[in-house]
Amino acid sequence: MAVVWRDRRDLDRPVLVIGFEGWFDVAQAATEAVRHLAGRYDAAEVAGIDAEDYFDFTARRPEIRLVGGDRVIVWPPNDCVGATTPGTGRDLLLLAGTEPHLRWRSFCDELVEIIRATRTELVITVGALADAVPHTRPPMVRGSSTNPDLAARLGLDRPSYQGPTGLIGVLHDRLDREDVPVISLRVSVPHYVANTPNPRAAQALLRHLERVTGISTGYDDLEDRISEWALQVDRAVAEDSEVAAYVRRLEAQADARLPLDLPSGDDLAAEVERFLREQHPDE
Repeated sequence: MAVVWRDRRDLDRPVLVIGFEGWFDVAQAATEAVRHLAGRYDAAEVAGIDAEDYFDFTARRPEIRLVGGDRVIVWPPNDCVGATTPGTGRDLLLLAGTEPHLRWRSFCDELVEIIRATRTELVITVGALADAVPHTRPPMVRGSSTNPDLAARLGLDRPSYQGPTGLIGVLHDRLDREDVPVISLRVSVPHYVANTPNPRAAQALLRHLERVTGISTGYDDLEDRISEWALQVDRAVAEDSEVAAYVRRLEAQADARLPLDLPSGDDLAAEVERFLREQHPDE
């Protein structure tokens, strides 16, 4: 096994939030949301997965960095960090990682080991996909779960996608077979600005994470970055009349569309908590 334990801290009924760089992380929205949480709660390393067996280093090369005058090789990271969240009744385990190139089933074995060892009760994966949506409207966040009870109680979709998948799809299948409750949150990112970081999309994921878990995510802290980002995109769009007209069409479509995001309500996190308590009646 390639799990490297660094601090087996005693986390209280943790929720594991996962975002991977790569195909399911358009505009870095998913990994930015997870890293924001890690910084907010001063998270510390719990465990990592050694990169040796899972990466093609000709495709994703390690980096050499100078640390205190010493040369250090930094391998593609997949480190879980833990954070205590006082007053919430549960803690966070966070992984802002890099989707591996190889042996996805074995990689999922490593994640299951971490989940079992930390007694993680719920896994939430976050992702971002390019879509025909305008940057001027609140990003749509869709939620789904393969667990029929959890999906019904939270008003989530049941996955219906068929086609090529990434590590997240493989992981969901594995966790479902391991009877580990897992929720997917996916934000839509404007495809015409998909190659630059999108703090508005990251904020949307953080807002929905807070509603599901009841843990404060500090999503308002991104407002200054969002304002700067929106101003830059507005200027770029205004310089091209065809792009500006296209954005106006997207705005009209978005305004006519029924909301597709997670159900609202202050009791969403409470319903999640009741569900998890029912899965562990003796704890």
